[in-house]
Formats: sequence, C-alpha cells, structure tokens
Amino acid sequence: MKNMKKIVCILSTLMLVLCTVGCSVNEEQPAEPRLLLGFSQVGSESAWRIGNTKDIEQAAEDYGVSLMFENANQKQENQIDAIRRFIAYKVDVIAFSPIVEEGWDNVLNEAKEAGIPVILVDRDVSTDAEGLTRCLIGADFYKEGVMAAEYLIRKADSLGLDKVNIVEITGTENSTPMRQRQAGFFDTIKGDDRMVLLESIDGDFLKSRGAECMRSLLGKYGDGIDVVFSHNDEMTLGALPEIEKAGYVPGTDMIIISIDGGQEAIDVLKEGRINCVVECTPKLGKELMETALKLKAGEEVEPLIHPVEEVFSDEQDTSLIAPRGY
Repeated sequence: MKNMKKIVCILSTLMLVLCTVGCSVNEEQPAEPRLLLGFSQVGSESAWRIGNTKDIEQAAEDYGVSLMFENANQKQENQIDAIRRFIAYKVDVIAFSPIVEEGWDNVLNEAKEAGIPVILVDRDVSTDAEGLTRCLIGADFYKEGVMAAEYLIRKADSLGLDKVNIVEITGTENSTPMRQRQAGFFDTIKGDDRMVLLESIDGDFLKSRGAECMRSLLGKYGDGIDVVFSHNDEMTLGALPEIEKAGYVPGTDMIIISIDGGQEAIDVLKEGRINCVVECTPKLGKELMETALKLKAGEEVEPLIHPVEEVFSDEQDTSLIAPRGY
C-alpha cells in the first residue's frame, strides 16, 4: 500500500512538471509576424542596389515583418518565377523592383486573382490593364534627369561655352530609370542651342559596361566630348579610368554628371573628378513596410510615393556632404 502511495505521488509530481514545462514552452512560442512580404530584387549590381536591399531588410526587422527575399540577378525570368513562388506561398503582399517595364501582365494578373496586392519599388511597369499594382515607391527619375540638365546649363553658362557636345551612357534599355532620366535631361536642354548630343549608348547600369561604352565613345569622338552624362554611379566609375587612360582629366577636360549619390561617387566628386551627382536614395524600406502593412489592413495607399532628393556638385562646399551610408 505504501509503495502504491509512493507511485501515485511520483506520477502526480511528474504530471505537474510536464504541465509546467508545457506552459513555459507555449508562452515562449514566437508571435505570428505582422506581415509576410515577398520581395524580388533586381540584383546586386551596384552599391545603390546593395544599399537598397540592406535598407529593406533592416526595415523589415524594425517593423516585425517576415521577409521572403529573392535576388533576380538581372534576369526578368527569375523575377517572374519568384513572384509565382510568392503567390504559391500565399504571402500577404508582393513587392518587386522590375528589371524592365514590359512583360509583367500575366504574372501580375495571377497575383491579382490570388488576392495579393503588389507594390512596385524603385521602378515602374508598363501595362494597359487596370489594378495590377497598388503603389510605386521610388525616386522621381524624370526630375533627376531635369536636375542633371539644369546643372549642365548653369555650368555651361559659368564657363562661357557656346557649344556643348554630350555623350550619354544610359541605364538598362527599357527600364524606368533609363527612360525617365533620359527624357527629363533632354526635355530640359532641348531649348538650348548650345547642347549637341553626339551619341547615347546602353551601359546596363554596370561598371564594366560603363568602361566599355566610354572606350567606344572615346574612340569615335576623342576630345570632341565636352560632357559625359551617365545614368548611374557604377557606370560613371567605370568610365573615369578610361577617360584618364586616353589622356584626359575628368572633371576638367570633360564635365562628368552622374546619378545615384553613393559614397564612392561623392568621394570622387570631392576629388574634382566628377562635377555633379544627382541623388537617388536607396533608402525606401520604411515606406515599403508602412505601405505593405496598410494594404494588409485593407487601407487605401497613395499610388505614388517619392522621397526628397538633392543635387551634389562643384557649385557647393563638397566637404560638408555627410556620409552617404551606401
């Protein structure tokens, strides 16, 4: 009988311990994420893009958002596959930075049919269909082109130039920034008879292509080039050594205008080898998380969200430019 009581006592104690452990485990279970966000990035082709990815990852952590991240490595088919995986996984919101503008209708229709809202980040898409995306968060690329051209006009005035021969190294053909930066720049200078475009050449936003394009342009036009207008810092940084190898001093013999505003380009601006850098901030994570959370909650969002951006140039004291963080 005494043995039976001991067994009952031991079993009761074990049950109590198990219940306590079970409650503790249950209490420590992680909370459900506020939001499951699928994000497809263009690639990691530049300091800007890497900075953009880091900012989005940090913002997801700050806002308690679970992030499914996919890197498309510059291929549209990779992005389309990623978006289809997000749909299959039933994420709450899909966001992506489209590599090019065309060719998204089918996969975006699939997202719409699945009831998953889509946010565009940094770049736009071209479609005649209604309601395939809910919001575009990114720079005003047209305005960036305008600001670059306005600087060039001021620079030409200050130097007393009566003719300005321009070469343009563009971003990826048919991408939103390529189209809009080009349009903003040339719409602004078209009324100025001094401005002459020698050639536009596709540099694909890549440093290596910027170097190749600059070699080709120098071979054709040599010292006939007054201005190099490059659509991003990476291509600009690729072009500068080619200019120097050809015996010219960038920033002096040729006016160099770039877009993005990464730390390396700003450092070169301070050295005087670049004349103007138009800012295109990659820090879009906060706006993305806040917009995605609103969409999950069924709230309306602004269809277009632009950050405020600056122009850095040899017109100012460049020593006062703060560290860029990318």
